[in-house]
Amino acid sequence: MAKGWDTVPRKASYDVVIVGGAIYGSATAWFLTENPDFDGSILVVERDPSYASCSTAHTNSCIRQQFSNTLNVQISRFGAEFIKGFRGFMGDDPRVPELSIQNYGYMYLADTPEFAATLRENQKVQLACGAGTRLLTAEEIKAEYPFYNVDDILLGSINTVDEGYWDGGTVFEWWRRMARERGAEYVANEVVAMTKSASGARVESVTLKSGEVIGCGQVVNASGPRAIETARMAGLEIPVEPRKRFTWIFEAETPLDRDLPLTIDPSGVHCRQDGPKTYLAGGHPSHDPAVEYDDFAMDQAFWQDHVWPVLATRIPQFEAIRVITEWAGHYAYNTLDHNAVLGPHPEVENFIFLNGFSGHGLQQSPAMGRGTAEFLTYGEYRSLDLSPFGYDRIVSQQPFIEKAVI
Repeated sequence: MAKGWDTVPRKASYDVVIVGGAIYGSATAWFLTENPDFDGSILVVERDPSYASCSTAHTNSCIRQQFSNTLNVQISRFGAEFIKGFRGFMGDDPRVPELSIQNYGYMYLADTPEFAATLRENQKVQLACGAGTRLLTAEEIKAEYPFYNVDDILLGSINTVDEGYWDGGTVFEWWRRMARERGAEYVANEVVAMTKSASGARVESVTLKSGEVIGCGQVVNASGPRAIETARMAGLEIPVEPRKRFTWIFEAETPLDRDLPLTIDPSGVHCRQDGPKTYLAGGHPSHDPAVEYDDFAMDQAFWQDHVWPVLATRIPQFEAIRVITEWAGHYAYNTLDHNAVLGPHPEVENFIFLNGFSGHGLQQSPAMGRGTAEFLTYGEYRSLDLSPFGYDRIVSQQPFIEKAVI
């Protein structure tokens, strides 16, 4: 058992049982405790209190405004507001640090007329929401960032306002810590089964691996890449599976003379500034199957044969680099449309989805955690209407359209 964690719940039933205690389970728990209209009990069940293999631990911790869907832009704009006002949102507690966004920006590079047209369409959506996205010709990119090779580039899109790296680990830690201080109960255990009512319309209890049967008013599936396992306990399906994503931290023999935006190369490889003299690169092979939940093995051939050559071609100073550290993590990948599945199941009314973020999860956690807490409290969303992410679209196979997916 992890230090400070119980394994057995103190009560026989809870108003809200959250399955998974990483960024989304903890965001929901904290926002519930923050809401003056919620006075219920909360149980968070986390199977691995070390969080060693969860997606939250492996994130690259970035935020962007450059989405194609208005709702996703609005979600990120609240995320930026929350990060920059973090201490205030946390009640001006002097223990809580002030946070900021390192505004390297995202640089999308288009090498085809079709992709350039998409960037132009996306910018209109972003500007209408108040984002500061700029479109740059190849010559303008070269003037601002002379280290790029832009011989094949037709257009770039960049926003250096509320776009870049932020300290997601600190937000997660304080959400979890404050939720517990306010009475949300965390246990190191695992939900292994659920019992539904005779009509099948509600989950009445969850069974823990240690044998306890815990009554529940509402259940939140915050299980990350394991979302389908939790859903199936209630007899439900969700198109979410673990997909492997690779990250490398490296240093260059000749560092760049200015910050490197999070650059999305047309090849799919992305890279950004990581520290004063270090850089981060990420990507995945074109063959991108679901993987086992414990598969975090690196693919050295992918780095050697694809990622490094792409980096060296796009930024010639990256011809001579040295990898410092590397890791693989899992996206909770929504195979329908790469966007979140949120809210209740239409038939099992108290089973709440909070799944399938497909790499957008950390940056969307403030708005999505707030929205889920609102739904649990009021039965509706009140700050942002998040209903387009509802499960109904899974049933009807109608994708939520978002063109800017990395």
